[in-house]
Amino acid sequence: MEVGWAIGLKYTEGFSRLVPSVLTLACMAGSIILLGLAVKTLPIGTAYAVWTGIGAVGTALLGIMLFGDPSTALRLACIGLIVGGIVGLKLVT
Repeated sequence: MEVGWAIGLKYTEGFSRLVPSVLTLACMAGSIILLGLAVKTLPIGTAYAVWTGIGAVGTALLGIMLFGDPSTALRLACIGLIVGGIVGLKLVT
């Protein structure tokens, strides 16, 4: 859901297109609801960091695949560092 709304923003064209806007808003709501469920069992810091990290990594990768965003070695390495941070947080929780 987190990645869905972030990518969906591109398709809304400033919320001027109805269907992509409705789908994007639904993903936003779903993302918050799922985060709320996650914090029932995870510490808020871990849950939020994983939530934003998954969103950042997924959005960056889909940006590369769908929109031709740069995919330099340094950019991919930084994405890998985010994934490492997510895994590390989950391992210590």
